[in-house]
Amino acid sequence: AYVYAVGQACDRADHARALRKDAAGAILYSAEKATWMAGEAIQTLGGVGYTNEFSVGRLWRDAKLYEIGAGTSEIRRMLIGRELLSETR
Repeated sequence: AYVYAVGQACDRADHARALRKDAAGAILYSAEKATWMAGEAIQTLGGVGYTNEFSVGRLWRDAKLYEIGAGTSEIRRMLIGRELLSETR
């Protein structure tokens, strides 16, 4: 629901500063959940889950790339923290 709400806010272009924080949060959340879910699928399949026989290994590698592709998760956390700190000032 959070990711969809951020997408709708992007369509409306409401409050650019809040949008930047929420967009980083949505990317962070979805990338980490995708990696977690693919990792759980690999654990379910055991060692064979990482091989090329199943697409789960590819999904895990792709999901891991989402975490580091457009800036690491730590950078996104710093951006969110900076935006939250500036809101309190």
